Amino acid sequence: MSPKDADGIFRFGAYEADPGSGELRKSGLRLRVQEQPFQVLLVLLQRPSEVVTREELRQKLWPADTFVDFDHSLNTVINKLREALNDSAANPRFIETLARRGYRFLAPVEFVQKQAAPGLPAAASAGVAAPATISEEPASPKPPSVLTRPEDVPAVRREYVRVLFFLIQLMYLSFYAAALARLTRVHELLEQTVGYPAWAITLLVLSAVVGVPIRLYLTSAVVFDLSGLSHKFHRLFPVTFPLDELWALSPFLLAPQIGVGLALAATAALIYVPFAQRTLLLMGDRHRPAGSL
Repeated sequence: MSPKDADGIFRFGAYEADPGSGELRKSGLRLRVQEQPFQVLLVLLQRPSEVVTREELRQKLWPADTFVDFDHSLNTVINKLREALNDSAANPRFIETLARRGYRFLAPVEFVQKQAAPGLPAAASAGVAAPATISEEPASPKPPSVLTRPEDVPAVRREYVRVLFFLIQLMYLSFYAAALARLTRVHELLEQTVGYPAWAITLLVLSAVVGVPIRLYLTSAVVFDLSGLSHKFHRLFPVTFPLDELWALSPFLLAPQIGVGLALAATAALIYVPFAQRTLLLMGDRHRPAGSL
């Protein structure tokens, strides 16, 4: 570890690694991690997206004159590190294993330089003019987000992502087609439910008029493997989200037939579907280079 690294903090996702204090924190809370797993983490954080070989880690953790079952010991260290990060070898978010080669850190890493506290100019004692200092800000994690962030999800093969995303678009198109094809029946159900369905019918038709082209666009984008679909969907998300949440209430139209309890359960599942679409595309992004799905 270089002196420069000791004066900063590595940040990735909700985690922070402080080389100076030897602490690993998640959302500001200190996690228990042993020295060797932490040293491996620092090596990986210093070289994100690069392959760190097992031999390099051996030289870092065990001196040349140390007799140890290297393969077993290193595997144990990596497993402890993954446990601390709540990571998985099968679906890695942070540490990817490259068989018989080494390991690679997947998540974006930010290195934040610590600032000297007031009244303690580090260079003054060495006879060097010290730069103006400001109060050291406490290390603070990224603010919590309601929406899933890219570093929070595992990498998933894009073929699986495309199939599931395609099926979701077909589901919404089926909703629109069934409602518009039986608009008279829907009108009767709304009259029984809300009493004055004129505004409800207008809202339903307008939302379908907007929703059908969007779903057709997303369906064709999946079929033709449109480049950058994830980015395009995220830009459409503020539009599709209120539409999807509105149509999530559609099971209540069938409440007389299926019961209020089942209608409530179906609505709860549909409320989550917009977030599921977004998370699916983020998973696909983790598995392929930027600019693809």
